[in-house]
Parts: sequence; structure tokens; C-alpha cells
Amino acid sequence: MQRTQGAAADPESALRIAEEVVRLAKQAGVTEAEALVVSGESALTRFANSEVHQNVASSEASVNLRVARGRRVAVASSGRTDAEGLRALVERAAAIAAYVEELEDWAGLPEPGATNAEPVEAAWSDGTGGATPELRADGARAVIAAADAEGVMAFGSFSTDAEAFAVANSKGVRAAERRTTSQLLTVAMGPDNGTGYAEDCSVDATAIDGAALGREAAERARASASPVDIEPGDYPVVLNHYAVVDLLDMLGYLGFSALAVAEDRSFWEAGKQVASPLVTITDDGRDPAGLPMGFDAEGVAKQRLSLLDRGICRDLAFDAQTASRAGHHSTGHGLPAPNPYGPFPTNMAMAPGEATTDELIGGLERGLLVTRFHYTNPVYPKRVVITGMTRDGTFLVEGGRIVGPVRNLRFTMSYLDALGGVEAISRDRRCLRGLLGGSVVPAVRLSSFSFTGATRAE
Repeated sequence: MQRTQGAAADPESALRIAEEVVRLAKQAGVTEAEALVVSGESALTRFANSEVHQNVASSEASVNLRVARGRRVAVASSGRTDAEGLRALVERAAAIAAYVEELEDWAGLPEPGATNAEPVEAAWSDGTGGATPELRADGARAVIAAADAEGVMAFGSFSTDAEAFAVANSKGVRAAERRTTSQLLTVAMGPDNGTGYAEDCSVDATAIDGAALGREAAERARASASPVDIEPGDYPVVLNHYAVVDLLDMLGYLGFSALAVAEDRSFWEAGKQVASPLVTITDDGRDPAGLPMGFDAEGVAKQRLSLLDRGICRDLAFDAQTASRAGHHSTGHGLPAPNPYGPFPTNMAMAPGEATTDELIGGLERGLLVTRFHYTNPVYPKRVVITGMTRDGTFLVEGGRIVGPVRNLRFTMSYLDALGGVEAISRDRRCLRGLLGGSVVPAVRLSSFSFTGATRAE
């Protein structure tokens, strides 16, 4: 009998393990204890050179234990959930806590809040929980068929994940839910250096249209063949959804974190206008358009954040520790301990506009259409100045029409300045997996984007 993916994603069982770990830790004499249990199954089907060539799957469980002896805080983790493994984990964490230095500003573990960490039903799909290798292979074959029709080669992967998340602590926090995610991505490669990219991410694997993604990537690969040189400089641009997700990732990573603000390395300042009034960015763990989750790694219910409201800074992501330092409350954005990075928004969404993609392009007299960014890195974090490259389809637009492909360009640009120049936003949005989680993003037209270097033909 074939095992159904997701059979190991049992939140009740995960919570029982978390509660047992906390009980054992209290018996060991610690002051406080918190257990995070993640269990489930992951599977991946890869294809290359227009052939499915690999299918892998794993079933795993992890237990992350944070304990405190007064102000001495220690963390240990294990992949074992049997009785002996749990006892060994507790002994190790308790022993570490006896020797680490005290944290002077340790405020303790979160307590049960007024808002319960209720599970989000939209975080789970039976379509992904019951995904089979055949389902993923069918998606891959649909991509390959579309590539064959355009005379290009398809490369990529189709992944499915079904997991249970549970958190318990010694102060009474109890939270458990099951979550699924799936992602199909492909790069098409054609003759004369043409490449194209397409991706979709969803809670429900059966909602991903492999044929549509295959056509998108293949057509882009054909259209980007024989790119020409173009001089670096400032150009108005249309950024596809795949490029916009990088903007949100970097804003979340560098700026919307309470720790970044406390350490004076963030652009964020309450009430400050940092982007165009057309730009509104939220973070909502219960939004079914993205990859929902009801609570964070500390068992705190996720709150909806208005990060940018018509370009104005409003909310920040807090975890328990940064909240205690600021006299605030946790917004449910804690990451697994130990966490030196602070809280991050993991369910961001940019509000849609009114334009179609054709209308975005039609507004360019002379500019560039960018499919996505590659190898992006911060240069000046406080201004979100990022350097990177374009990839998999960069096109010159004249008179509102695409006239041909250009070679990839390097850019160095403040993403704040970019969002300050937003002229129009598409009404359609996509859920894409980024650096920090799933983001829901539109395409945008910007008045100016700085390209500082160009690639050349050998």
C-alpha cells in the first residue's frame, strides 16, 4: 500500500511530544522550558534536459528545546522523539544552562495571550497532504511538454511539504496546527542564450498549473534569444512579480524587524513616508492568498501588521524578547531559538493596483522589462541599497512595446528609492516563495532604476 504524504503531520501527536519535553525539563529543575516540535514529510521531483530524473522524499521530526535557569538560557535540539531521546535532550539542555552566562535583559518565555494561537484551516490542503510522486511527475511533464512545443529545454523542480507544528511552554502556552506548501519552478533554456523563468507556490499542490508555467517560461526563453548589448544607466522599468518578491524580502530582512530598529540599522521610523502612496505592504499569517500560519515558533498568535500604509511606516515585527525590551507585545513573529537575527515578517503581501501587465509595459516610452533578480546582496542596509543582476529575460521597451531582449545588467539601487518611484501596480498578484516565507506580490512600474554594469558577449 502506498503511504500517503502527510501521514506524519499530526499536530496532536506533535503537541503531546512538546508537552512531555516541557514536563521532563521542569522535573530536571529548570525555571522555564519551551519545546517546538516539527514533524512531517517532504518530497521533491526534479527534471533537467526535459526529462524527469529524480524523486526524493523524507519523513522527519525535530524537537527544539529552550530552557532557562533564572537568567541562564540554553537551547538544544534533537531528531529523536522516543523516550530515551527526549530524556537525553532535556539533560543536555539543562546541563548547558548551568554554565552559560546570564542574559541581563531576559524577560522570560511568552505567556498565554488574550488572542489564542488558533490553527488556521487554510494552512492545510489535502491536495498537498495526499500528493504522490505521480502528481509531481505529471506537473513536471506538463512543463516539459510546453517546452517541447517551443523547442526549448526545461529544468526545474516540484516540491511538496506536509508538516505539523506544535509549541508548548511551562507558562501554559499550547499551540498546534498542520501546514502544507508546494512549489513548482522551472527555467527554460533555448538556442542563442535564451532563458525564461516561471514559478508558482501554493498551499494546494493540485492548484498549480504546470502547463501554464511551462508555456510562460518557454515563451520567455524564445523571446529572450540573441540578446543585445545596452549601456548601463537609469531606466524606467517594469518589474515582474518574480523581481518584486525580492524587494519585499529585503525590506522585511533589513527593515521591518524590531531588532533592526533597536540596533539603528533600519530605515523604519513610525509615521515616516518611505515609498510611493501607491505602496501598501501588510503581513498577515491568516491570509489565504499566501502560505498561512496561525502562530510563530514561540507559540504566539500571528497578528496582522500594516508595515507600509500608502508608503508610510506603521507596524513592526516583534518577538517576545524584542517586545520586552521595547515595552511592546509580541506580534507573533518569533523564529526558533537560538535566534540572533530577531523577528521577521514571514507572510508579506503588497496591495494590488488597477493595471494589467500590458498597461504597465504600455506606460514605458523607453525602458526595460525585468523578469527577475539574481544574487542580490545588501550594500547599505539602512537605505536598503542592494546590488544584483537581472536574469532569465530582460527586454527593451520602446513606445510601450517590447522590441527585443538585452543582455543581463548589474544594478546597485536603493529599494526604498525604487518604491518611491512606483507609477503603477498590476491588479493580478502571485504567491511566491522568498527569503523569509511566502509573499503575495504584483508587478510594478517604476520611474527609474539604476543599472551600473552590463554583461558582454564573449
